[in-house]
Amino acid sequence: MAEPTPRRNEPRLRPAPLLFEPMAAAADPEHFFDLESIDDPRTLLERATELTQAFRAAADRAVEFQAIAAAQLADPRRFDRLTAGDIAERAEWTEDYAKKMVEFGRDLLRGGDGTNPSDPL
Repeated sequence: MAEPTPRRNEPRLRPAPLLFEPMAAAADPEHFFDLESIDDPRTLLERATELTQAFRAAADRAVEFQAIAAAQLADPRRFDRLTAGDIAERAEWTEDYAKKMVEFGRDLLRGGDGTNPSDPL
């Protein structure tokens, strides 16, 4: 299971760099960040763990940006604001999840730590 997202009062872990792969390597379904070329299982475990942590951190951060965008789109001060249903449709969420994301985003925009009960994560 994924680890919780570090919050604003905790320092973020610096994930391993995600190196861009050449197009030829990316086209090969067996090629994945050069892991298949690592022979030592200790090194393979270390690098695969670094990549796992990097992907988790990136996904957690992306969810926070999704929540902020949802909150901004639902802002009642906007003349073109979207309903939770509209946001859900655009993001391929359920309407209930969109409502939770809007609240989570509002909390993030207020500078909260995102640990309130409406936090979708």
